Amino acid sequence: MTAPITVTVDLAERSYPIHIGEGLLERAADIIPSIKGKKLFIVYDRNVEPHVARLKKSIGDAPSLALEGGEKTKSYAHLTQVTDWLLSNHVDRKSILFVVGGGVIGDLGGFAASVVLRGIPFIQVPTTLLAQVDSSVGGKTGINTSQGKNLIGAFYQPQAVLCDTDTLKTLPDRELKAGYAEIVKYGLLGSREFYEWLEANGKDVLSLKPASLKHAIETSCKMKAEIVGDDEREQAGGNRALLNLGHTFGHALEAAAGYDGRLLHGEAVSIGMVLAFRLCVKMGICSGQDATRMENHLKSCGLKTEISQISPALSQSPADLVALMSHDKKASAGKIGFILVKGIGQAFQSSDVDMALVETTLKSAI
Repeated sequence: MTAPITVTVDLAERSYPIHIGEGLLERAADIIPSIKGKKLFIVYDRNVEPHVARLKKSIGDAPSLALEGGEKTKSYAHLTQVTDWLLSNHVDRKSILFVVGGGVIGDLGGFAASVVLRGIPFIQVPTTLLAQVDSSVGGKTGINTSQGKNLIGAFYQPQAVLCDTDTLKTLPDRELKAGYAEIVKYGLLGSREFYEWLEANGKDVLSLKPASLKHAIETSCKMKAEIVGDDEREQAGGNRALLNLGHTFGHALEAAAGYDGRLLHGEAVSIGMVLAFRLCVKMGICSGQDATRMENHLKSCGLKTEISQISPALSQSPADLVALMSHDKKASAGKIGFILVKGIGQAFQSSDVDMALVETTLKSAI
């Protein structure tokens, strides 16, 4: 078995490794030796039970809590469920919580770790492509509310991230494609070279060809690690907000859909990135050629690119969607923050956007 690729998130005393490779779950105790002798807990998506069994072969039969997947699990009720379970099982401050699943369980479990006993160590074990390249890295944890996505949470870094690419073999095709949208995001926001590599090799990534898959995950994690290392808490003027390319539109679409399963997060990001590029074309800052090029790549990989592809159709008007955007975390002083682009690989932040153009962009996509 080959040694895993390791990417470091450099945050001084909060630095941690991201391990990437095959067969890592069965070797977890050797890859992360600091867990030995500690009281361990596991919270996981019940759909990944076989992967939890693989993990337990290495770390032992730790107390475990299974939760349903899906955005509705990122709630106050489930946060209470996890923290009450940990406390009833006599968690202590040296205990370590393994969080096994996709972005939903990762966000919820990480947030529970951040608040129980005022914080215990946790290890992210992302089992979806989206979680491996995005949500498990960087320490953003939280839950959703009726007002929007991820509005309650904390920046709380994991002790380590274990990306076992074997878990992706059991991932539904739709989930795999949704995760690929987040990989494309990295090229679109900051590396035209990586984006062009994806145009040539994206089908191999989606086919889970080992070399291409690991390169895509490693490159995505390196890009995110560098951004997080420079701007851990998404400060004003920092670069971390660039990771939200497509998310201002996407989060509004997810809220409009009520987190009911008809729109996965990665699908919302895919549509949101297309809308962001179209908006920038209307603003005269991005070429139509780049916008068409990225949209065609997403389409070729089977991703949604239009609001009209959401089924059942959304009932909200463009004005309603703009209202939902006002709840976005990047909104400030009554202005909605957008991640805009001058072209592929050239993203930047702005709150100076003509909202009439935003509504026009939304209307043409519905």
